[in-house]
Amino acid sequence: MRFDLPEDKTLVHEMLIPIRWGDMDAMGHVNNTSYFRYFETVRIDWMHAIGAAPNPRGEGPVIVNAFCNFIRQLEYPGTVRARHYVAQPGRSSFETYLTLERTDDPGVVYANGGATAVWIDFVAQRSRPLPDWLRAKLLQGPGEG
Repeated sequence: MRFDLPEDKTLVHEMLIPIRWGDMDAMGHVNNTSYFRYFETVRIDWMHAIGAAPNPRGEGPVIVNAFCNFIRQLEYPGTVRARHYVAQPGRSSFETYLTLERTDDPGVVYANGGATAVWIDFVAQRSRPLPDWLRAKLLQGPGEG
């Protein structure tokens, strides 16, 4: 089953991630778990950049589901351009979407995916409404605000 990324999403962050030799599997291509690590890397980098990093003694985001569409094989050596998008903020959650391209093959998506993030009070172990400051940043593009 393939999941489609929505058209109505906002690019909020992008970064370059080197493909490491250790990311590959016995078949000579990047292992499927590494794609999720790339997604996590760009998502966490964005969360830190906007001041929304998880705080185990306070509040922060948790991922409640995740998916990846493997479109083309990534192989070492190379560099991945990871783009992170946000859409559909709700009361306590928002959707994240990601695309992975090789920098030496621009415009060609090798994988895409997404995850639902829920804002949590870690001490109470309950979801909380998205803070106003976070809601304001969710749909700002890179360099805005």
